[in-house]
Amino acid sequence: MRTHTGPEDWRAANRAMWDERVPLHLASDFYDQDGFRRDRDVIRDFEAAEVGDVTGKSLLHLQCHIGQDTLSWAHRGAARVVGLDFSEPAIEAARELAAEVGIGPGRATFLTADVYDAAQAVAASTAAPSVYDVVYTGLGALCWLPDIRRWAETAASLVAPGGFLYLAEFHPLTDVLDDESASRVAYDYFSRDAWVDESPGTYTDFSAPTVHNRRVEWQHTLGDVVSALAAAGLRLEFLHEHDMTMFQRFGSLVRGDDGYFRLPADRPRVPLMYSLKATRPRP
Repeated sequence: MRTHTGPEDWRAANRAMWDERVPLHLASDFYDQDGFRRDRDVIRDFEAAEVGDVTGKSLLHLQCHIGQDTLSWAHRGAARVVGLDFSEPAIEAARELAAEVGIGPGRATFLTADVYDAAQAVAASTAAPSVYDVVYTGLGALCWLPDIRRWAETAASLVAPGGFLYLAEFHPLTDVLDDESASRVAYDYFSRDAWVDESPGTYTDFSAPTVHNRRVEWQHTLGDVVSALAAAGLRLEFLHEHDMTMFQRFGSLVRGDDGYFRLPADRPRVPLMYSLKATRPRP
């Protein structure tokens, strides 16, 4: 597994960018906070089917942002949920949302920490278990991390014996296709160089005026992700590739009645997202 490269200030730049965008996301139709306060569930149908019943289980959500997914699992019956993110404003928003929907600190805890420091953060918290039945993460999380092996080792260390990691992510193939038609390879699938961008706005409002615009991302091949989890001691139960995605990633995508975006029906399909489950065997 080759080493990713990038600027030394990547973490500070990304944190400043995310901190600034929290209020924009809270006010957006994309996250629809009022709708969440009413329905309390934003888990995608395929995730619910693949994760299964979480009733009575403990669940850790890595890179949880403003906590909607984390609290959704509590709404679905998880006995204990913990959300972790490196953005303090995001964690503050998650705590406020938990209080608003009546999920108290006895069931939901939110911690501010870098994902690479997750094991130490939960160990230092008297309100968080040290290991979990389910470690959940995904949908735009891995691209912010330069070292996928270190991520896998951290995540695996938090899975209880008999528990599992569940990951849903955008497929790395989408990083190499041309932005408009998604019909030709335009970028290097095996690139390990950081992608640095300074575009203003955010995915909930591309025209929003923003100051902290520098962000640093990396792409990870499907093989690197799976190999890192296997090396960390987890056993792959499934790897599913999906022909749909959550947003208009390419100009040619068409939104279906189910709310997902896909290539037009007359086009050959390619994977746009993937999901996997990896378990920690019992001794």
